[in-house]
Amino acid sequence: MRKIGFIGAYDKIDMMINVAKVLTECGKKVLVIDSTISQKARYIVPALESTPAYITEFEQIDVAVGFRNLSQIKQYSFVEQEQELPYDIALVDIDNPYNMPGFELQETEKNFFVTSFDLYSLKRGMEILAAMPIPLKLTKILNSKNLLKEENDYLDYLSAHINIKWEREKVYFQLENGDYTVITENQRVNKIKFKKLSTQYKDSIEYISALICDKEIAESQIRKVIREIEKRG
Repeated sequence: MRKIGFIGAYDKIDMMINVAKVLTECGKKVLVIDSTISQKARYIVPALESTPAYITEFEQIDVAVGFRNLSQIKQYSFVEQEQELPYDIALVDIDNPYNMPGFELQETEKNFFVTSFDLYSLKRGMEILAAMPIPLKLTKILNSKNLLKEENDYLDYLSAHINIKWEREKVYFQLENGDYTVITENQRVNKIKFKKLSTQYKDSIEYISALICDKEIAESQIRKVIREIEKRG
């Protein structure tokens, strides 16, 4: 099972669920893990139970909430500790650096740092990175409307004293007001729909999915899957 970290204080669970939907439609078995303090997935993903920790199925994606490490998920799933969980990919939403070893993110080949450029997301994000027990290589996912070079330069300045290495590629999420409307409606009806999402948003979902697949799935296939999801709703 490949583990991919989505690290930072910025709200990222909706984006991760959309990426998971694409990966699932590409034939991957995906687990989304919400290990954040707020546990937003508990409130936006429908579940039959509301125990402190649980796994629920949502549009062929398994979503885990309330677990502090992989060991707890294995115990819940009746999987022996020395065995792998029965998934191809696990996407881990994390804002507590001390949980990172428990999800083995230091051993993965791809981790993302997700932020916008409001001061809370930036400064809290820097606290998370500075407290990481093990230095990581990270790919930036930058949520911004204007996509200014100065914003990226400011992030580099803030992180200059932290023991991390930024990957060359960056993902720019240019969110439109209409994207927020679609995401909110998807939450209300408990569906994953791509119709009416902006081209920029869908392009970003495609790019992140391609980075995770690392050429295992052709970009043309990922693009086709996104179009098919869009046609369904």
